[in-house]
Amino acid sequence: MTLEEGKLYIIGIGPGHLDLMTVAAQKAISESHYIIGNATYLDYIRSLLSGKKIITSSMGKEIARAMHAIELASGGNIVSIISGGDAGIYGMAGIVLEIAEKEDSDVKIEVVPGVTAASAAASTIGSPITSDFAVISLSDLLTPWEDIEKRLSSAAASDFVIVLYNPKSRNRNTNFSRCMDIIKRYKSGSVPVGIVKNALRDGESTIVTTIEDALDYDDFIDMHTTVIIGNSESRIWKNRIITPRGYHRKYDY
Repeated sequence: MTLEEGKLYIIGIGPGHLDLMTVAAQKAISESHYIIGNATYLDYIRSLLSGKKIITSSMGKEIARAMHAIELASGGNIVSIISGGDAGIYGMAGIVLEIAEKEDSDVKIEVVPGVTAASAAASTIGSPITSDFAVISLSDLLTPWEDIEKRLSSAAASDFVIVLYNPKSRNRNTNFSRCMDIIKRYKSGSVPVGIVKNALRDGESTIVTTIEDALDYDDFIDMHTTVIIGNSESRIWKNRIITPRGYHRKYDY
């Protein structure tokens, strides 16, 4: 690919360890002239960035970051914009594509998937999301809380396994407890709950509990935590959560 053929990669780096990144993600970074991202995520992949032009920014600067990436790629550069987890799940893919759409940009854009927090957290506590599940962010920074409440109620009433992203932050320290109040209207207190902080990262910590006792761990939960709430068939075995896929209905084993 020559310099005249600019391209923008939107890359999910997963939890951050290189062995949990896809080969495609590492290849895209190696091809890139510019690497753009939040400083925290760039630190995870520092060993891949030798010789690259690095542009760092902070949380809350996603629009400026996306616009800069499109501008550079439109100028004939190969650019990688970095997201933690998967870029298409609460990541940078959405805003980059929205801006490209608004500008009617012709730049080549490729989204490179990564391990998202739901699958990373689930792997540490067994198989809690083997069946149908819903992923809901409790951050009301961009989504009105009224909409979040509707989604929680609908998912809980339908007996989905529910994965909670962004359950709590310094400025939103009551959203998790409000969420659990909603969940309790539809799910039994004995339903398993997995609480995973820093999934597949340094400092990983896991708790397996139930809906009835989940709020006992409210002080443990923060923005680095993923919470997985089981369905009516989920169960705890040796401090792991198993959500049956349904084989027991069809086969003897």
